Amino acid sequence: MQKPVCGSLDPSDWADFRAQSHQMLDDMLSYVENIRQRPVWQPIPAETRAHFQESLPYLAGSLGAAHERFMHDVLPYTVGNVHPCFMGWVHGGGTPVGMVAEMLAAGLNANLGGRDQMPVEVERQVVRWMRELFRFPDTASGIFVTGTSMANLMSLLVARTAVLGSAVRQTGVHGSAAQLVAYTSSAAHGCIAQAMDLSGLGTSALRRIPVNARHQIDIEALQAAIDADRQAGLRPFFVAGTAGTVDVGAVDDLSALANLAHCHGLWFHVDGAYGALGMLAPDVAPQLVGIERADSLAFDFHKWGQVPYDAGFLLVREAARHMDAFAAPAAYLRREARGLAGGSPWPCDFGPDLSRGFRALKTWFTIKVYGAEKLGKVISETCRLARYLAAQVEADPALELLAPVALNIVCFRYRCADSDNANREIVADLHESGIAVPSTTTVNGRLAIRVAIVNHRTGAQDIDTLLSAVRAIGATRCAASSLENQCPTL
Repeated sequence: MQKPVCGSLDPSDWADFRAQSHQMLDDMLSYVENIRQRPVWQPIPAETRAHFQESLPYLAGSLGAAHERFMHDVLPYTVGNVHPCFMGWVHGGGTPVGMVAEMLAAGLNANLGGRDQMPVEVERQVVRWMRELFRFPDTASGIFVTGTSMANLMSLLVARTAVLGSAVRQTGVHGSAAQLVAYTSSAAHGCIAQAMDLSGLGTSALRRIPVNARHQIDIEALQAAIDADRQAGLRPFFVAGTAGTVDVGAVDDLSALANLAHCHGLWFHVDGAYGALGMLAPDVAPQLVGIERADSLAFDFHKWGQVPYDAGFLLVREAARHMDAFAAPAAYLRREARGLAGGSPWPCDFGPDLSRGFRALKTWFTIKVYGAEKLGKVISETCRLARYLAAQVEADPALELLAPVALNIVCFRYRCADSDNANREIVADLHESGIAVPSTTTVNGRLAIRVAIVNHRTGAQDIDTLLSAVRAIGATRCAASSLENQCPTL
């Protein structure tokens, strides 16, 4: 056995390292296997936080000691989205398959910025699968990114370049004859406005269109806004529909948006952060009709796709337009016809990142191992559970449903005299109890308990556990509030 090179960071004792590595893998598999025995979330003790105030270590430590610190001070105090009773934000639950695939990717340590290597071909395979799933043409390109926030920003930059020409990359948007304006619904994710900010177009150039009773973008109001902007001498260029709004899970009328965008020559983008993958479920896919007509589509595999974080994705109908926005040839990135510098175009031609991790591998493993049909059944089940929860809420006079249930998000509240404050406290109490983790949002001006059912581990018993705790905590909270209101102030 060869000795490690002097100064190398490889283990001096591979057998010892292998044993410790196996222990680390076993500990994480046990964590996932026994997740129901743990609280969903628990507050971090002050002394545990204090451990992470230490100075920069200059001397070497041991892998075993670092692992022990992780198990004691990190693992018990995570956000909790692996747990089946985590229903707060739209976080996927991850899988053991994705976890070990991530280990393989880390072992390869591949930089997927480009060059002629099989990891890039794995990413291209996933691009082809997504073209098939969303019925995009063969001209479509795709790329892995951190998440939909980044993908939405990139789609805006592609649309900007498409409407103003590639010269905008040198001259900037101030060289445009007319100010560009974009449109989305008032229920759209805040990252759409952030994309306008970061792109230099400005948030004041984004029109937030009201929603209808189903929380979808109001098509007539959108038409009126476009007409008004044209009459004012502005240049409408981009409309972002939403497939699964962040507050209630509504899906815009994507076919109507596609028609309107085509009529006005607008770039039609869909923010499908989690809802787009509903295409995998035959009973959900009909709600997404029109998504196949998008010019660009952003979504996350790490939500409904159950891939470990992070694995966002951008799909663009025309690869040439996609490249126009990002490709930047440089001498040190010269492409060749043969050798490792072959394989053009490279992923870095389709986005701002030159250094890129192998996100595609855990996604490829997830799809290959579970298959599209099984992943679709998971999505269908989360929606069924949401309907089950909504039915339970509507049947209980102590509870109130605050929005229609389109996909897998349920917004409701416990009826109480001081409802907003009471429901806010109910959610905080639930978090600190470790029983369940919902979140809050505001629906029509009223604070709601928001339950997003995303985790493949969640079952009807977990919904019942959540509701039982809401009822118990709500009754206690409202009784105490009523008593306080009856007592005279001293």
